Amino acid sequence: MEKLAPSFFAVIMAGGGGTRLWPWSRREKPKQMLNISGDRSMFQMTLDRLKGLIDPANILVVTTAEQAAKLIELSDEVPPDNYLIEPAPRGTASVIGLAAVHLKHRAKDSVMAVLTADHFIKNVPDFQQLLTFGRDAAEAGHLVTLGIKPFFASTGMGYIEQGKPVPADFDHPLYEVARFTEKPDQATADEFLGSGNFVWNSGMFIWKTERILDEIALHIPALSEKLGRIDVAMESGLYDRVMRELWPTIQPVTIDYGIMEKAKDVVVLPAYSLGWSDVGSWDSIYDVIPPDENGNITIHCKSIHINSSGTLSCSDSPRKLIVTVGMKDVVVVETEKAVLVCPRSETQKVRDIVAYLKDNNLEAYL
Repeated sequence: MEKLAPSFFAVIMAGGGGTRLWPWSRREKPKQMLNISGDRSMFQMTLDRLKGLIDPANILVVTTAEQAAKLIELSDEVPPDNYLIEPAPRGTASVIGLAAVHLKHRAKDSVMAVLTADHFIKNVPDFQQLLTFGRDAAEAGHLVTLGIKPFFASTGMGYIEQGKPVPADFDHPLYEVARFTEKPDQATADEFLGSGNFVWNSGMFIWKTERILDEIALHIPALSEKLGRIDVAMESGLYDRVMRELWPTIQPVTIDYGIMEKAKDVVVLPAYSLGWSDVGSWDSIYDVIPPDENGNITIHCKSIHINSSGTLSCSDSPRKLIVTVGMKDVVVVETEKAVLVCPRSETQKVRDIVAYLKDNNLEAYL
């Protein structure tokens, strides 16, 4: 595949904590830095998927200062100056807006693909082809979101209802977005899955830099005003000081709620063949790593399974041995600070554990 135009950029959001894979994923080493499948971290795999398509000089990474230093150690492909530091979490709308302000200074009429550092994608050629299609649709003026075909009735994912087909100059379907629905109850998720007209919101977007800044100005004017002051500070040499002063005052909002649910000309590009997973829970690991003949998975350690099936064993020490006896569909995660043992069916409740630790002054375990 030919390289995309010089004005096409990738913005990788890499500041998350990945707490749903606690206790292996922690603040000091969040999900995007873990080698979940093979010997490459999820961040490195994200960069690998862009090779031959987008030059590393056209990749921006938005993250925290602490995580930036660790990500640079994992890969020297992206220039250090391309790491944009988010002083504190303020939602995806502010992250994307900050990247857009930087891109406005780098390239005229730039198009940005917004990606995350903690997704798993098996079919890289199809992913690159979809980015090409998405770029073409963005250049035609659309706000593009990639939609994943649901393979079960998830209550933890956001959904997009596909509307009328949109004419496009490439051989791939493109649809108007009829509506967004965030994390429905089980009955609604069952209905969505059965209809065949809903896709999961992947959290991956493509649009013109100028267009997304215009949408932020229209729908989130308070954020736009602060981004404007940051923009001016970039030219005056006061960027670092203004960021420190302004960023904490930004009201957190997601790009989905702040922009996508309100904007016009939002389209969904179906991404059915990617082999995609957001690795959003320990149970989702079974969609990423092939199990052995008994359905058992071992990550980053040694294991022995006696009369056990469907179990997952993980440790942050490759020398550690985990033994299961007579266990079925159980997750065992052993780390230096904490041990997790739970049924596969209960892994979504790891979020409740993390909330409990925060609420009870036990953040040393996060």
